[in-house]
Amino acid sequence: MFYKIFSRMGIFFDFFGIICYIRKKEVCNMVERKEYLNQLWAWKDEQIIKVVTGIRRCGKSVLLEQYQNKLLSTGIDPEQIISINFEDLDNEPLLDYKMLYQYIKQHLCSDKMTYIFLDEIQNVASFQKVVDSLYMKDNTDVYITGSNSYLLSSELATLLSGRYVEISMLPLSFHEYVTLTGIPKEDAFAEFMKTGGFPYVSVMNRTTEKIDQYLEGIYNTVIVKDIEDRQMRKESDVGKRKITDIALLKTIARYLASVIGSPISMKSVTDYLTSSGRKISQNTVNDYVDALTEAFIFYPTERFDIIGKQLLKVNKKMYMVDLGLRNHILPRKGYDLGFSIENIVFFELLRRGNKVNIGKYGSTEVDFVAQSQDIITYYQVTADMTAEETFEREMRPLRHIQDNYEKIVLTLDRFSLGNYEGIKVINVIDWLLMIDS
Repeated sequence: MFYKIFSRMGIFFDFFGIICYIRKKEVCNMVERKEYLNQLWAWKDEQIIKVVTGIRRCGKSVLLEQYQNKLLSTGIDPEQIISINFEDLDNEPLLDYKMLYQYIKQHLCSDKMTYIFLDEIQNVASFQKVVDSLYMKDNTDVYITGSNSYLLSSELATLLSGRYVEISMLPLSFHEYVTLTGIPKEDAFAEFMKTGGFPYVSVMNRTTEKIDQYLEGIYNTVIVKDIEDRQMRKESDVGKRKITDIALLKTIARYLASVIGSPISMKSVTDYLTSSGRKISQNTVNDYVDALTEAFIFYPTERFDIIGKQLLKVNKKMYMVDLGLRNHILPRKGYDLGFSIENIVFFELLRRGNKVNIGKYGSTEVDFVAQSQDIITYYQVTADMTAEETFEREMRPLRHIQDNYEKIVLTLDRFSLGNYEGIKVINVIDWLLMIDS
């Protein structure tokens, strides 16, 4: 069964996005997204709206299914659960927010908690009115998902300030990928770097052609549909430029994908486009980069002055949500292995609940400063530490830092592992599988 995506920019077919209901159930049952389930469960029955965000096909719908199954397993009656996916054609009449509200009202339980799940809520114009009204009712526990951070962070923040919590969802972690595929860890890591962590990619009958078609479907859906939806929401915003040039958007995406792990600025992106024969302003570039980050394709992180204890507003870095997508959109050529590993480590640190910045210590740089509550950990990431020059380069910034926080170097090689005057050198594959780290 093919899933058609209709857009004013054309018709795209996500050939493998939704293959069939049975197959989807198989994927759902094969790996439990424990970290996200635990976050949702921690907020169960609290008078706060749970907002799950993330790029398309990262598993938001399956997460809601797993959470509903967990509710049922604890004795919740099926009649207490209202679940609506707004990408299901059967639910098209409910895209009218008034009809949606009336439908939910009619199915509320009068004397016990009703758990309400609204999947891809951004498809409902004025959805925030429904969410706000449900929030004010007794015995309602509301969960919503969406594929664009602008929609959920700006409109909901305005209407529901302080009344919702956002849970940012990512594709599979390497640990989940190994669990799902059953591939030995060394082979699994090579595959993970090549094909990425979208859940269905990990279980499909994988050929290069099929994976490319599936990733093309995700990419075009995000670039065209989600970003077009963003424009419709921003039409009333004063001074905002509409994203109308999809070719330019894809050019910027390819450039950002090619420089992950390297410091960039809007000027450097603009200079690149100008050198390629495209005259464009920095403000326009900034709007296009914002669109790519709001659609969860790229995640920015700022630099942090370790000595001065302050954020630096120049030369941030960008990381791409999935290496499979990166490999899909870049030309078929070699690129820096270290930056690809760095990309994986960045998102693993986010999954583990860290706030992540790039560290600057004098003239040297620390790849990541990860902060969880009041605990800071410094990370260097490199493909290989066996060369003396590389060893010294990675160690030098960490040696200079005089505080007592943990310092770790993650490397793909297994020859340089150990503890060097308090600095731990750990194999990155082993570290990724340490789920309690």
